[in-house]
Amino acid sequence: MLSKEIQLEVNKGAMLPLMEEFYTIQGEGFHTGTAAYFIRIGGCDVGCHWCDVKESWNAELHPPTGVDLIVKNASAYADTVVITGGEPLTWDMTLLTQQLKDKNLKVHIETSGAYPLTGTWDWICLSPKKNKLPTQTVYDNAHELKVIIYNKHDFIFAEEQAELVNDNAILFLQPEWSKKEEMTPLIVEYVMNNPKWRVSLQTHKYLNIP
Repeated sequence: MLSKEIQLEVNKGAMLPLMEEFYTIQGEGFHTGTAAYFIRIGGCDVGCHWCDVKESWNAELHPPTGVDLIVKNASAYADTVVITGGEPLTWDMTLLTQQLKDKNLKVHIETSGAYPLTGTWDWICLSPKKNKLPTQTVYDNAHELKVIIYNKHDFIFAEEQAELVNDNAILFLQPEWSKKEEMTPLIVEYVMNNPKWRVSLQTHKYLNIP
């Protein structure tokens, strides 16, 4: 259990449950193939059954880490930082993004949108989940909508989400990794028939990098 002092720091976003941080190549969506420093924040109650980082769900397993240290580590690498999780919007992202922007870094987020938007972002990748739908603030501000396709019904969900997101958001369909052989041909056909969508792949997994 956290001390009262640390819990206060976490509540205001001055400390965050840091799971891991690493420098790699962005594997998915609009910025695929570009170098980025990833900051994975622990804590998520969205509970996707196919999540590939379930160890991120319990925030108590990941030590509260000062935003100052997180920013210092990130600024030593690329000029782009991606905040992911877990679900990073569980926490107040204001201080973290403010300090990253003060270092002239581009700041991206990957989020389910399940909580209201906090922080200042250069790019918001919204990947909505059926069991906890996005808040309006994230729909309104998303630059990219990335829907994971696990079964055929997810195409219906994708169209429902496309109706809710802002008109400028770029639309992606991405096969869930364990179903890629089955779903990728369906996605290719769907995008050819519905060219407002683009295909996203988890290229980092094909490249065997984080």
